[in-house]
Amino acid sequence: MDVSRFEKLSDTAWRIAPFGGMRVPAVVYATEDLMREMDEKVFDQVTNVAKLPGIVRASYAMPDAHWGYGFPIGGVAAFDADEGGVVSAGGVGFDVSCGVRTHLTDLTREQVVSVQQELADALFEHVPAGVGSEGEIALDEQGMNAMLLGGAQWAIERGFGRAEDLDRIEERGCASGADPAAVSEHARKRQRREMGTLGSGNHYLEVQEVAEIFDEKTAAAYGLVKGKCVLTIHCGSRGLGHQIGTEYLRDMVISAQDYGIELPDRELACAPIKSELGQKYLGAMRSAINCALANREIIGHLARQVFARFFEHGELPLMFDVSHNTCKVERHAIDGGTRMLFVHRKGATRAFGPGHESLPEALRPYGQPVLIGGSMGAGSYVLAGMETSERQAFSSACHGAGRRMSRHAATRAWGGRKVVDDLRAQGIIIKSPSLRGVAEEAPGAYKDVRAVVDSAEAAGLARKVAFLKPLICVKG
Repeated sequence: MDVSRFEKLSDTAWRIAPFGGMRVPAVVYATEDLMREMDEKVFDQVTNVAKLPGIVRASYAMPDAHWGYGFPIGGVAAFDADEGGVVSAGGVGFDVSCGVRTHLTDLTREQVVSVQQELADALFEHVPAGVGSEGEIALDEQGMNAMLLGGAQWAIERGFGRAEDLDRIEERGCASGADPAAVSEHARKRQRREMGTLGSGNHYLEVQEVAEIFDEKTAAAYGLVKGKCVLTIHCGSRGLGHQIGTEYLRDMVISAQDYGIELPDRELACAPIKSELGQKYLGAMRSAINCALANREIIGHLARQVFARFFEHGELPLMFDVSHNTCKVERHAIDGGTRMLFVHRKGATRAFGPGHESLPEALRPYGQPVLIGGSMGAGSYVLAGMETSERQAFSSACHGAGRRMSRHAATRAWGGRKVVDDLRAQGIIIKSPSLRGVAEEAPGAYKDVRAVVDSAEAAGLARKVAFLKPLICVKG
């Protein structure tokens, strides 16, 4: 991306002054190297978002930003319903509430490596992964409605998890305001056999070693110990969320003119928050959030069952679970006061700082865990929310390394078998139903996660706590 089109605010902040219908500025947080690596569509999309009605303060992009549908992936924008603010299905994304959860273990790297292949095989067998993957849970209409309303709480009540997990899940595992009636029969049908499944694409289940600690005090509070292993799960609302996104984007495009909204891009289809369509979408989206929270809770339960077969102490307590494709109603500081805003985060994670009331008491002094998924070769990070993130980007941070090339380009550059063999030579076992899918997710297709995380920290979005090195990756 051409950095000459931006005003440089600092080494990690770049501003675009309003022009051509922009209601607010656009701000990108990244180093110059990461900026140059971004595709030009990021400029177009972050400025188009700034043209939407009711947007507050600025349109933001995180250090891992790249081209997405409507909003850039890594995009953050907040809207005020009382000022004609809108909700955009493109600003949430198709995989509603895609997110990451990390479980702790008391296992050393040596203990995992001693059964590495067998453990990888068992996780792959027990946790369904891949396009159209189905699990053992089949939901009837009553069960579907209960799941869409209850989220992780529903899963735990049915034996798929533990009550203490709820303290470590965003919003205690259940989004309020869900409206199952706003979810179509087609979306429901797609989800009837998909609970407890990873899906495909960049979704994964990884066993990782805590290889480096940057903040000993915070790491200890989170339960992270150098040399011990963790389990991380990355997935979302599967077919249900995708169908909700598809249907409501279509309805928003059709209705935009009726609401007097001039769309800078059809992919930014939206509806006023206070409109009937806006409220209906919010009810469906919150139902999909609950679907994703329940899905990750079930997968965590399945992983615990596998670990219990191999290790005497296989409890796997939950460290934290947080989504990165959502629109959440939150109170934020604006112009010397506070306002309730509808914060869209697409490929961006909540990063509440120390003292935030939503955090469990044990974590509140340290800030929210921010879980950053890297590539299956480069590793991942745990960060902590910072007080400065509130004024920087409505308490938001990056969510991963961010793609540097398309999936199609990745398959031209790498073969899946070679990726698997190369990673095995590095001590990382990959299990996937699709070698093409492995090629699409080759480590080289992603940006340097270390550079992304360093940029986020320098920008005041979140601070580094620990680096996690993969040992086993079950890839969709």
